[in-house]
Amino acid sequence: MKNKNLNLNFEATPFLIIWLLALTLLTAVSILVAVHLLNPLWLFGPLLVIAIVAYDTFQNQHSLRKNYPLIGRLRYVFESIRPELRQYFIEGELDGKPFNRRQRSIVYQRSKNEKQTISFGMQDDPNRIGYEWAAHSVYPIKANIESLRVLVGNNQCTKPYSASVLNIGAMSYGALSKTAISSLNKGAMLGDFAHNTGEGGISDFHLQGGDVIWQIGTGYFGCRDNEGNFDSILFEEKARLDQVKMIEIKLSQGAKPGHGGLLPAHKNTLEISKIRNIEPHTTVHSPSAHTAFSNSTELLNFVNELRELSSGKPVGFKICIGRKDEFEDIVNHMTLTGIIPDFITVDGAEGGTGAAPLEFIDYMGMALADALPFVSQTLQKSGLRSQIKIFASGKVITAFDIAKNIALGADACYSARGMMFSLGCIQALQCDSGRCPVGIATQDKKLYKGIDITNKSVRVANYHKNTILSLLDFMGACGFVTLSDIQPNSFFRRTAHNLNESFEEIYLQNQKSLNQISQNHYSIN
Repeated sequence: MKNKNLNLNFEATPFLIIWLLALTLLTAVSILVAVHLLNPLWLFGPLLVIAIVAYDTFQNQHSLRKNYPLIGRLRYVFESIRPELRQYFIEGELDGKPFNRRQRSIVYQRSKNEKQTISFGMQDDPNRIGYEWAAHSVYPIKANIESLRVLVGNNQCTKPYSASVLNIGAMSYGALSKTAISSLNKGAMLGDFAHNTGEGGISDFHLQGGDVIWQIGTGYFGCRDNEGNFDSILFEEKARLDQVKMIEIKLSQGAKPGHGGLLPAHKNTLEISKIRNIEPHTTVHSPSAHTAFSNSTELLNFVNELRELSSGKPVGFKICIGRKDEFEDIVNHMTLTGIIPDFITVDGAEGGTGAAPLEFIDYMGMALADALPFVSQTLQKSGLRSQIKIFASGKVITAFDIAKNIALGADACYSARGMMFSLGCIQALQCDSGRCPVGIATQDKKLYKGIDITNKSVRVANYHKNTILSLLDFMGACGFVTLSDIQPNSFFRRTAHNLNESFEEIYLQNQKSLNQISQNHYSIN
Protein backbone atom coordinates (compact mmCIF):
# COMPACT_ATOMS: atom_id res chain seq x y z
CA MET A 1 0.00 0.00 0.00
CA LYS A 2 1.34 3.40 -0.91
CA ASN A 3 2.31 5.63 2.05
CA LYS A 4 0.62 8.99 1.54
CA ASN A 5 2.96 10.64 4.05
CA LEU A 6 6.08 9.90 1.96
CA ASN A 7 7.12 11.73 -1.20
CA LEU A 8 10.09 10.32 -3.14
CA ASN A 9 10.31 13.47 -5.27
CA PHE A 10 12.22 16.16 -3.44
CA GLU A 11 14.37 19.16 -4.28
CA ALA A 12 18.06 19.06 -3.34
CA THR A 13 18.21 22.31 -1.40
CA PRO A 14 21.57 23.81 -0.36
CA PHE A 15 20.75 22.95 3.24
CA LEU A 16 20.12 19.31 2.34
CA ILE A 17 23.31 19.08 0.26
CA ILE A 18 25.37 20.38 3.19
CA TRP A 19 23.62 17.94 5.50
CA LEU A 20 24.38 14.98 3.21
CA LEU A 21 28.04 15.97 2.89
CA ALA A 22 28.34 16.30 6.66
CA LEU A 23 26.66 12.96 7.23
CA THR A 24 28.86 11.29 4.61
CA LEU A 25 31.96 12.61 6.34
CA LEU A 26 30.63 11.56 9.75
CA THR A 27 29.83 8.07 8.47
CA ALA A 28 33.27 7.69 6.90
CA VAL A 29 34.99 8.73 10.11
CA SER A 30 32.79 6.36 12.13
CA ILE A 31 33.60 3.45 9.80
CA LEU A 32 37.33 4.11 10.14
CA VAL A 33 37.02 4.30 13.94
CA ALA A 34 34.88 1.14 14.04
CA VAL A 35 37.39 -0.76 11.88
CA HIS A 36 40.30 0.51 13.95
CA LEU A 37 38.65 -0.41 17.27
CA LEU A 38 36.85 -3.48 15.91
CA ASN A 39 33.65 -2.16 17.58
CA PRO A 40 30.62 -1.92 15.24
CA LEU A 41 28.63 0.06 17.84
CA TRP A 42 30.43 3.15 16.57
CA LEU A 43 28.27 2.89 13.49
CA PHE A 44 24.99 3.08 15.42
CA GLY A 45 25.02 6.85 16.02
CA PRO A 46 25.68 7.95 12.43
CA LEU A 47 23.24 5.40 11.03
CA LEU A 48 20.52 6.63 13.42
CA VAL A 49 21.11 10.23 12.37
CA ILE A 50 20.99 9.23 8.70
CA ALA A 51 17.71 7.36 9.27
CA ILE A 52 16.11 10.37 11.00
CA VAL A 53 17.28 12.76 8.28
CA ALA A 54 15.95 10.43 5.59
CA TYR A 55 12.58 10.07 7.31
CA ASP A 56 12.22 13.83 7.87
CA THR A 57 13.17 14.49 4.25
CA PHE A 58 10.57 12.21 2.70
CA GLN A 59 7.64 12.70 5.15
CA ASN A 60 4.92 15.24 4.28
CA GLN A 61 3.23 15.95 7.63
CA HIS A 62 5.65 18.62 8.92
CA SER A 63 7.06 21.13 6.46
CA LEU A 64 9.62 22.43 8.95
CA ARG A 65 11.18 18.99 9.41
CA LYS A 66 11.06 18.36 5.65
CA ASN A 67 12.96 21.55 4.89
CA TYR A 68 15.34 21.21 7.84
CA PRO A 69 15.76 17.51 8.65
CA LEU A 70 16.69 16.65 12.24
CA ILE A 71 17.46 20.27 13.20
CA GLY A 72 13.79 21.19 12.68
CA ARG A 73 12.95 18.83 15.53
CA LEU A 74 14.62 21.21 17.97
CA ARG A 75 11.62 23.51 17.54
CA TYR A 76 9.35 20.94 19.21
CA VAL A 77 11.86 20.37 22.01
CA PHE A 78 12.05 24.08 22.81
CA GLU A 79 8.28 24.46 22.52
CA SER A 80 7.73 21.65 25.04
CA ILE A 81 9.91 23.31 27.69
CA ARG A 82 8.83 26.89 26.94
CA PRO A 83 6.39 27.18 29.91
CA GLU A 84 9.06 26.09 32.37
CA LEU A 85 11.73 28.35 30.86
CA ARG A 86 9.36 31.30 30.92
CA GLN A 87 8.18 30.70 34.51
CA TYR A 88 11.62 30.18 36.02
CA PHE A 89 13.88 32.41 33.95
CA ILE A 90 11.91 35.05 32.06
CA GLU A 91 8.69 36.26 33.67
CA GLY A 92 8.77 38.95 36.36
CA GLU A 93 7.13 38.93 39.76
CA LEU A 94 3.86 40.30 38.38
CA ASP A 95 3.83 38.77 34.89
CA GLY A 96 2.63 35.17 35.30
CA LYS A 97 -0.82 33.99 34.26
CA PRO A 98 -3.33 32.99 35.57
CA PHE A 99 -1.44 33.74 38.82
CA ASN A 100 1.78 35.70 39.02
CA ARG A 101 4.80 34.73 41.10
CA ARG A 102 3.95 37.12 43.92
CA GLN A 103 0.48 35.60 44.33
CA ARG A 104 1.86 32.08 44.34
CA SER A 105 4.67 32.99 46.73
CA ILE A 106 2.39 34.54 49.34
CA VAL A 107 0.36 31.33 49.49
CA TYR A 108 3.50 29.22 49.83
CA GLN A 109 4.79 31.47 52.62
CA ARG A 110 1.52 31.53 54.53
CA SER A 111 1.01 27.80 54.23
CA LYS A 112 4.50 27.15 55.62
CA ASN A 113 4.27 29.86 58.30
CA GLU A 114 7.32 31.49 56.75
CA LYS A 115 8.20 35.18 56.38
CA GLN A 116 5.18 36.96 54.97
CA THR A 117 6.64 40.40 54.43
CA ILE A 118 8.36 42.07 51.50
CA SER A 119 10.89 44.87 51.55
CA PHE A 120 11.99 48.07 49.87
CA GLY A 121 8.68 49.05 48.29
CA MET A 122 5.77 48.17 46.05
CA GLN A 123 6.45 46.42 42.74
CA ASP A 124 3.12 47.24 41.14
CA ASP A 125 2.66 50.55 39.35
CA PRO A 126 0.06 52.72 41.13
CA ASN A 127 -0.28 54.86 38.01
CA ARG A 128 -1.28 52.05 35.65
CA ILE A 129 -4.91 51.91 34.53
CA GLY A 130 -6.65 49.15 36.46
CA TYR A 131 -4.59 49.53 39.64
CA GLU A 132 -6.80 48.98 42.72
CA TRP A 133 -6.32 50.16 46.28
CA ALA A 134 -8.16 50.74 49.56
CA ALA A 135 -8.49 53.91 51.61
CA HIS A 136 -6.96 53.53 55.07
CA SER A 137 -8.09 55.35 58.19
CA VAL A 138 -6.14 57.90 60.17
CA TYR A 139 -7.51 56.10 63.23
CA PRO A 140 -6.80 52.36 62.86
CA ILE A 141 -8.78 50.03 65.09
CA LYS A 142 -8.85 46.36 66.03
CA ALA A 143 -11.21 44.33 63.87
CA ASN A 144 -13.48 41.74 65.46
CA ILE A 145 -12.34 38.23 64.52
CA GLU A 146 -15.70 36.79 65.56
CA SER A 147 -17.34 38.81 62.79
CA LEU A 148 -15.51 36.77 60.16
CA ARG A 149 -18.20 34.09 60.30
CA VAL A 150 -21.36 34.30 58.21
CA LEU A 151 -24.63 32.60 59.20
CA VAL A 152 -26.11 30.93 56.09
CA GLY A 153 -29.78 30.01 56.19
CA ASN A 154 -32.98 32.06 56.05
CA ASN A 155 -36.27 31.39 57.86
CA GLN A 156 -37.08 28.53 55.44
CA CYS A 157 -33.98 26.68 56.65
CA THR A 158 -34.03 24.81 59.97
CA LYS A 159 -30.29 24.04 60.15
CA PRO A 160 -28.37 27.23 59.35
CA TYR A 161 -24.61 26.97 59.04
CA SER A 162 -21.96 29.35 60.38
CA ALA A 163 -19.45 29.60 57.52
CA SER A 164 -16.00 31.13 57.52
CA VAL A 165 -15.48 34.15 55.30
CA LEU A 166 -12.93 32.01 53.38
CA ASN A 167 -13.60 28.42 52.28
CA ILE A 168 -12.26 25.79 49.89
CA GLY A 169 -13.75 26.20 46.41
CA ALA A 170 -15.33 23.42 44.37
CA MET A 171 -12.85 20.76 43.19
CA SER A 172 -13.95 17.18 42.54
CA TYR A 173 -12.34 13.91 43.45
CA GLY A 174 -11.43 12.69 40.01
CA ALA A 175 -10.14 16.06 38.93
CA LEU A 176 -7.98 16.01 42.06
CA SER A 177 -6.27 13.01 43.63
CA LYS A 178 -7.40 11.20 46.77
CA THR A 179 -4.43 12.51 48.75
CA ALA A 180 -5.16 16.08 47.64
CA ILE A 181 -8.84 15.84 48.60
CA SER A 182 -8.00 14.24 51.95
CA SER A 183 -5.46 16.98 52.70
CA LEU A 184 -7.96 19.71 51.87
CA ASN A 185 -10.69 18.24 54.06
CA LYS A 186 -8.39 17.64 57.01
CA GLY A 187 -7.13 21.19 56.60
CA ALA A 188 -10.72 22.43 56.70
CA MET A 189 -11.23 20.50 59.93
CA LEU A 190 -8.08 21.98 61.50
CA GLY A 191 -9.00 25.51 60.46
CA ASP A 192 -12.78 25.33 61.01
CA PHE A 193 -13.88 26.24 57.50
CA ALA A 194 -15.86 24.49 54.77
CA HIS A 195 -14.81 22.31 51.84
CA ASN A 196 -16.88 22.30 48.62
CA THR A 197 -16.91 18.83 47.02
CA GLY A 198 -17.21 19.96 43.42
CA GLU A 199 -19.71 18.18 41.18
CA GLY A 200 -17.96 14.78 41.39
CA GLY A 201 -19.86 13.62 44.46
CA ILE A 202 -18.96 12.86 48.08
CA SER A 203 -16.10 10.42 48.60
CA ASP A 204 -14.56 9.01 51.76
CA PHE A 205 -11.73 11.45 51.16
CA HIS A 206 -14.17 14.34 51.67
CA LEU A 207 -15.17 12.90 55.03
CA GLN A 208 -11.95 13.40 56.98
CA GLY A 209 -13.52 15.62 59.63
CA GLY A 210 -13.98 18.90 57.77
CA ASP A 211 -17.33 20.55 57.05
CA VAL A 212 -18.62 19.72 53.57
CA ILE A 213 -20.63 21.72 51.05
CA TRP A 214 -22.06 19.14 48.64
CA GLN A 215 -22.26 20.42 45.08
CA ILE A 216 -24.86 18.86 42.76
CA GLY A 217 -24.04 19.28 39.08
CA THR A 218 -25.79 18.27 35.89
CA GLY A 219 -24.40 14.74 36.14
CA TYR A 220 -25.93 14.25 39.62
CA PHE A 221 -22.87 12.23 40.59
CA GLY A 222 -23.47 10.30 43.78
CA CYS A 223 -27.23 10.82 43.57
CA ARG A 224 -28.15 9.59 40.07
CA ASP A 225 -30.03 6.62 38.70
CA ASN A 226 -28.84 4.34 35.89
CA GLU A 227 -30.07 6.81 33.26
CA GLY A 228 -28.21 9.73 34.83
CA ASN A 229 -31.26 11.44 36.35
CA PHE A 230 -31.57 12.74 39.90
CA ASP A 231 -32.26 10.04 42.51
CA SER A 232 -33.90 11.49 45.63
CA ILE A 233 -33.29 8.38 47.74
CA LEU A 234 -29.53 8.38 47.14
CA PHE A 235 -29.44 12.13 47.71
CA GLU A 236 -31.29 11.97 51.01
CA GLU A 237 -28.98 9.25 52.32
CA LYS A 238 -25.86 11.35 51.79
CA ALA A 239 -27.32 14.80 52.40
CA ARG A 240 -28.18 13.88 55.98
CA LEU A 241 -24.58 13.02 56.87
CA ASP A 242 -23.42 15.15 59.79
CA GLN A 243 -20.42 16.51 57.86
CA VAL A 244 -22.62 17.81 55.04
CA LYS A 245 -23.53 21.35 56.08
CA MET A 246 -24.88 22.92 52.87
CA ILE A 247 -26.10 21.87 49.41
CA GLU A 248 -25.05 23.79 46.29
CA ILE A 249 -26.76 23.29 42.90
CA LYS A 250 -24.30 24.04 40.12
CA LEU A 251 -26.02 25.92 37.30
CA SER A 252 -22.85 27.09 35.59
CA GLN A 253 -19.12 27.50 36.14
CA GLY A 254 -17.11 30.61 35.41
CA ALA A 255 -14.41 28.87 33.39
CA LYS A 256 -16.86 27.10 31.07
CA PRO A 257 -20.45 28.31 31.55
CA GLY A 258 -23.00 26.33 29.57
CA HIS A 259 -20.47 23.71 28.51
CA GLY A 260 -20.92 20.75 30.81
CA GLY A 261 -18.00 18.50 31.67
CA LEU A 262 -16.15 15.35 30.78
CA LEU A 263 -14.48 12.62 32.83
CA PRO A 264 -11.96 10.77 30.63
CA ALA A 265 -11.99 6.98 30.76
CA HIS A 266 -8.43 6.87 32.15
CA LYS A 267 -9.55 8.93 35.16
CA ASN A 268 -12.76 6.93 35.67
CA THR A 269 -11.31 4.33 38.01
CA LEU A 270 -13.35 1.66 39.76
CA GLU A 271 -13.24 3.69 42.96
CA ILE A 272 -14.42 6.90 41.29
CA SER A 273 -17.16 5.07 39.38
CA LYS A 274 -18.62 3.76 42.65
CA ILE A 275 -18.65 7.24 44.14
CA ARG A 276 -20.33 8.75 41.08
CA ASN A 277 -22.70 5.85 40.34
CA ILE A 278 -21.35 5.36 36.81
CA GLU A 279 -19.76 2.59 34.74
CA PRO A 280 -15.99 2.33 35.36
CA HIS A 281 -13.34 2.90 32.68
CA THR A 282 -15.74 4.77 30.41
CA THR A 283 -15.75 8.39 29.29
CA VAL A 284 -18.61 10.14 31.10
CA HIS A 285 -20.12 13.41 29.92
CA SER A 286 -21.86 15.88 32.22
CA PRO A 287 -24.59 17.55 30.16
CA SER A 288 -24.66 21.31 29.84
CA ALA A 289 -28.15 21.53 31.39
CA HIS A 290 -29.98 19.91 34.28
CA THR A 291 -32.68 17.30 33.72
CA ALA A 292 -34.35 17.91 37.09
CA PHE A 293 -35.55 21.38 36.03
CA SER A 294 -35.71 23.55 32.94
CA ASN A 295 -37.03 26.93 34.13
CA SER A 296 -36.99 29.25 37.13
CA THR A 297 -40.05 27.79 38.84
CA GLU A 298 -38.75 24.24 38.52
CA LEU A 299 -35.33 25.33 39.79
CA LEU A 300 -36.85 26.84 42.92
CA ASN A 301 -39.03 23.79 43.46
CA PHE A 302 -35.85 21.70 43.23
CA VAL A 303 -34.24 23.95 45.85
CA ASN A 304 -37.21 23.34 48.12
CA GLU A 305 -37.07 19.58 47.49
CA LEU A 306 -33.38 19.38 48.37
CA ARG A 307 -33.96 21.42 51.51
CA GLU A 308 -36.64 18.99 52.65
CA LEU A 309 -34.64 15.88 51.72
CA SER A 310 -31.59 17.19 53.60
CA SER A 311 -33.68 17.78 56.72
CA GLY A 312 -33.60 21.57 56.52
CA LYS A 313 -29.98 22.29 55.59
CA PRO A 314 -29.10 25.45 53.63
CA VAL A 315 -29.57 25.05 49.86
CA GLY A 316 -28.43 27.46 47.17
CA PHE A 317 -27.04 27.54 43.67
CA LYS A 318 -23.82 28.46 41.88
CA ILE A 319 -23.98 30.61 38.77
CA CYS A 320 -21.74 32.48 36.37
CA ILE A 321 -23.72 35.46 35.16
CA GLY A 322 -24.31 35.56 31.42
CA ARG A 323 -27.70 36.89 30.33
CA LYS A 324 -28.83 39.29 33.03
CA ASP A 325 -32.51 38.84 32.23
CA GLU A 326 -32.31 35.13 33.08
CA PHE A 327 -30.98 35.82 36.58
CA GLU A 328 -33.58 38.56 37.04
CA ASP A 329 -36.24 36.03 36.05
CA ILE A 330 -35.02 33.62 38.74
CA VAL A 331 -35.20 36.39 41.34
CA ASN A 332 -38.69 37.41 40.20
CA HIS A 333 -39.87 33.84 40.61
CA MET A 334 -38.46 33.78 44.14
CA THR A 335 -40.98 36.48 44.95
CA LEU A 336 -43.78 34.74 43.03
CA THR A 337 -43.23 31.27 44.52
CA GLY A 338 -42.10 32.35 47.96
CA ILE A 339 -39.19 29.88 47.75
CA ILE A 340 -35.99 31.65 48.78
CA PRO A 341 -32.58 29.96 48.39
CA ASP A 342 -30.29 30.33 51.37
CA PHE A 343 -27.28 31.40 49.33
CA ILE A 344 -26.01 32.11 45.83
CA THR A 345 -22.44 31.44 44.73
CA VAL A 346 -21.31 33.89 42.07
CA ASP A 347 -18.48 32.43 39.99
CA GLY A 348 -16.53 34.91 37.91
CA ALA A 349 -15.41 34.25 34.36
CA GLU A 350 -11.84 34.22 35.71
CA GLY A 351 -12.61 31.08 37.73
CA GLY A 352 -10.55 27.95 37.20
CA THR A 353 -11.11 24.49 35.75
CA GLY A 354 -9.18 21.33 35.00
CA ALA A 355 -10.03 21.47 31.31
CA ALA A 356 -12.20 23.62 29.03
CA PRO A 357 -12.19 24.90 25.43
CA LEU A 358 -10.34 28.16 24.83
CA GLU A 359 -13.49 29.92 23.63
CA PHE A 360 -15.20 29.21 26.95
CA ILE A 361 -12.26 30.01 29.23
CA ASP A 362 -11.37 33.31 27.55
CA TYR A 363 -14.60 34.63 26.04
CA MET A 364 -17.60 33.40 28.02
CA GLY A 365 -19.19 34.72 31.20
CA MET A 366 -19.16 37.88 33.29
CA ALA A 367 -16.16 38.89 35.40
CA LEU A 368 -16.62 38.62 39.16
CA ALA A 369 -16.23 42.35 39.78
CA ASP A 370 -19.16 43.04 37.45
CA ALA A 371 -21.29 40.08 38.51
CA LEU A 372 -21.23 40.63 42.28
CA PRO A 373 -22.75 44.15 42.25
CA PHE A 374 -25.34 43.05 39.70
CA VAL A 375 -26.45 40.04 41.76
CA SER A 376 -26.48 41.95 45.03
CA GLN A 377 -28.42 44.92 43.63
CA THR A 378 -30.93 42.67 41.86
CA LEU A 379 -31.66 40.89 45.14
CA GLN A 380 -31.79 44.21 46.95
CA LYS A 381 -34.36 45.64 44.52
CA SER A 382 -36.57 42.60 45.14
CA GLY A 383 -36.24 42.92 48.91
CA LEU A 384 -34.49 39.54 49.19
CA ARG A 385 -30.89 40.55 49.87
CA SER A 386 -31.08 40.09 53.64
CA GLN A 387 -32.38 36.52 53.22
CA ILE A 388 -29.75 35.30 50.75
CA LYS A 389 -26.02 35.15 51.40
CA ILE A 390 -23.64 35.61 48.46
CA PHE A 391 -20.42 33.63 48.05
CA ALA A 392 -17.77 34.97 45.67
CA SER A 393 -15.57 32.63 43.65
CA GLY A 394 -12.80 33.46 41.20
CA LYS A 395 -9.07 34.12 41.79
CA VAL A 396 -9.35 34.77 45.52
CA ILE A 397 -5.85 34.64 47.02
CA THR A 398 -5.17 37.48 49.46
CA ALA A 399 -6.99 39.40 52.18
CA PHE A 400 -7.41 42.27 49.72
CA ASP A 401 -9.25 39.94 47.34
CA ILE A 402 -11.65 38.96 50.12
CA ALA A 403 -12.25 42.53 51.26
CA LYS A 404 -12.75 43.74 47.69
CA ASN A 405 -15.37 41.07 47.03
CA ILE A 406 -17.16 41.94 50.28
CA ALA A 407 -17.23 45.58 49.18
CA LEU A 408 -18.75 44.55 45.85
CA GLY A 409 -21.58 42.63 47.51
CA ALA A 410 -20.32 39.24 48.71
CA ASP A 411 -20.76 37.85 52.21
CA ALA A 412 -18.04 35.18 51.99
CA CYS A 413 -15.52 33.76 49.52
CA TYR A 414 -14.25 30.53 48.04
CA SER A 415 -10.64 29.91 47.06
CA ALA A 416 -9.89 26.83 44.94
CA ARG A 417 -6.56 27.42 43.21
CA GLY A 418 -5.27 29.27 46.26
CA MET A 419 -5.87 26.12 48.28
CA MET A 420 -4.12 24.12 45.54
CA PHE A 421 -1.07 26.35 45.93
CA SER A 422 -1.10 25.63 49.66
CA LEU A 423 -0.91 21.92 48.75
CA GLY A 424 2.17 22.61 46.63
CA CYS A 425 0.74 23.36 43.16
CA ILE A 426 3.45 24.93 40.98
CA GLN A 427 1.11 26.11 38.19
CA ALA A 428 2.54 23.61 35.72
CA LEU A 429 -0.69 23.93 33.67
CA GLN A 430 -0.91 20.14 33.29
CA CYS A 431 -4.28 19.66 35.05
CA ASP A 432 -5.89 18.13 31.96
CA SER A 433 -3.03 15.74 31.18
CA GLY A 434 -3.17 13.42 34.19
CA ARG A 435 0.54 14.13 34.72
CA CYS A 436 0.43 16.79 37.44
CA PRO A 437 4.04 16.78 38.69
CA VAL A 438 3.11 17.39 42.33
CA GLY A 439 0.34 14.78 42.49
CA ILE A 440 -2.64 17.12 42.93
CA ALA A 441 -4.55 16.92 39.62
CA THR A 442 -3.88 13.29 38.73
CA GLN A 443 -4.99 9.73 39.42
CA ASP A 444 -1.49 8.33 38.88
CA LYS A 445 -0.44 6.64 42.12
CA LYS A 446 3.24 7.23 41.39
CA LEU A 447 2.51 10.95 41.45
CA TYR A 448 -0.19 11.43 44.10
CA LYS A 449 1.65 9.35 46.69
CA GLY A 450 4.08 12.27 46.88
CA ILE A 451 1.48 14.24 48.86
CA ASP A 452 1.89 13.70 52.60
CA ILE A 453 -1.62 14.22 54.00
CA THR A 454 -0.48 15.06 57.52
CA ASN A 455 1.92 17.73 56.31
CA LYS A 456 -0.25 19.21 53.56
CA SER A 457 -3.41 19.44 55.68
CA VAL A 458 -1.51 21.62 58.14
CA ARG A 459 -0.36 23.83 55.28
CA VAL A 460 -3.94 24.24 54.06
CA ALA A 461 -5.01 25.27 57.58
CA ASN A 462 -2.03 27.62 57.90
CA TYR A 463 -2.84 29.38 54.64
CA HIS A 464 -6.41 29.93 55.79
CA LYS A 465 -5.39 31.10 59.26
CA ASN A 466 -2.72 33.53 58.07
CA THR A 467 -4.99 34.96 55.36
CA ILE A 468 -7.72 35.54 57.95
CA LEU A 469 -5.20 37.26 60.24
CA SER A 470 -4.10 39.42 57.32
CA LEU A 471 -7.74 40.29 56.66
CA LEU A 472 -8.10 41.40 60.28
CA ASP A 473 -5.03 43.64 59.96
CA PHE A 474 -6.30 45.03 56.67
CA MET A 475 -9.76 45.75 58.09
CA GLY A 476 -8.29 47.41 61.16
CA ALA A 477 -6.11 49.69 59.06
CA CYS A 478 -9.18 50.75 57.07
CA GLY A 479 -11.27 51.32 60.19
CA PHE A 480 -13.58 48.32 59.63
CA VAL A 481 -14.64 46.55 62.83
CA THR A 482 -16.83 43.93 61.13
CA LEU A 483 -17.46 42.70 57.60
CA SER A 484 -20.59 44.83 57.39
CA ASP A 485 -18.39 47.93 57.73
CA ILE A 486 -16.62 47.17 54.46
CA GLN A 487 -18.10 49.57 51.93
CA PRO A 488 -17.50 50.10 48.19
CA ASN A 489 -16.70 53.78 48.71
CA SER A 490 -13.46 52.75 50.45
CA PHE A 491 -12.06 50.88 47.43
CA PHE A 492 -10.69 52.59 44.35
CA ARG A 493 -9.54 51.78 40.83
CA ARG A 494 -7.52 53.94 38.47
CA THR A 495 -9.77 54.24 35.42
CA ALA A 496 -7.73 56.84 33.54
CA HIS A 497 -4.26 58.33 33.73
CA ASN A 498 -5.40 61.10 36.07
CA LEU A 499 -8.59 59.59 37.52
CA ASN A 500 -9.34 57.27 40.44
CA GLU A 501 -12.94 56.18 40.97
CA SER A 502 -14.44 54.36 43.93
CA PHE A 503 -16.19 51.03 43.49
CA GLU A 504 -19.36 52.85 44.48
CA GLU A 505 -18.95 55.26 41.57
CA ILE A 506 -18.04 52.50 39.12
CA TYR A 507 -20.59 49.85 40.04
CA LEU A 508 -23.38 51.42 42.09
CA GLN A 509 -23.96 54.63 40.16
CA ASN A 510 -24.79 56.61 43.29
CA GLN A 511 -27.30 54.02 44.49
CA LYS A 512 -27.54 52.88 48.08
CA SER A 513 -24.38 51.04 49.22
CA LEU A 514 -24.56 47.30 48.74
CA ASN A 515 -24.27 46.26 52.36
CA GLN A 516 -26.54 48.84 53.99
CA ILE A 517 -29.66 46.72 54.00
CA SER A 518 -30.21 45.14 57.38
CA GLN A 519 -28.72 44.70 60.82
CA ASN A 520 -29.05 40.95 60.33
CA HIS A 521 -27.03 40.84 57.12
CA TYR A 522 -24.10 39.39 59.03
CA SER A 523 -24.47 37.15 62.09
CA ILE A 524 -21.75 36.74 64.68
CA ASN A 525 -21.19 33.18 65.77
